[in-house]
Amino acid sequence: MKLIAKNKKAYFNYELLESYEAGISLLGSEVKSIREGRISLKESYAEVRDGEVYLLSCHISPYEPANRLNHDPLRERKLLLHHREIKRLTGKIKERGFTLVPTQVRINDRGKVKIELALARGKKTHQKREVIRERDRDREMRAEIKHFKR
Repeated sequence: MKLIAKNKKAYFNYELLESYEAGISLLGSEVKSIREGRISLKESYAEVRDGEVYLLSCHISPYEPANRLNHDPLRERKLLLHHREIKRLTGKIKERGFTLVPTQVRINDRGKVKIELALARGKKTHQKREVIRERDRDREMRAEIKHFKR
């Protein structure tokens, strides 16, 4: 599996509970653009509609050589999951207020583009501040250890 893009904001803004791997329905120019790494998951999310899952706000840059046959960068893209997975996700999203957030885009050994979706609950502001404090503490500790070794 080759990692193409990672949604770092999702790890900071959400508490990730479960993850699922889904295929994605793409046009040819989108696949070529993704292979070049020109995809952004920053503001994207997934939504269950009519028993199907769609990826929204995911920006895939146009593939230059495709010229007039290019795709719309922000179009909705259908995600390919098993029916029972979609039913389970629908139940959890409706009853508990979770969100579906894409965390990674990868290309598997067979050349297929796969998206890792996570069932997530939004973090509160104080939880985010605590994460920042821990990160700063760890950074300072590493700097002290490095300074101490000299």
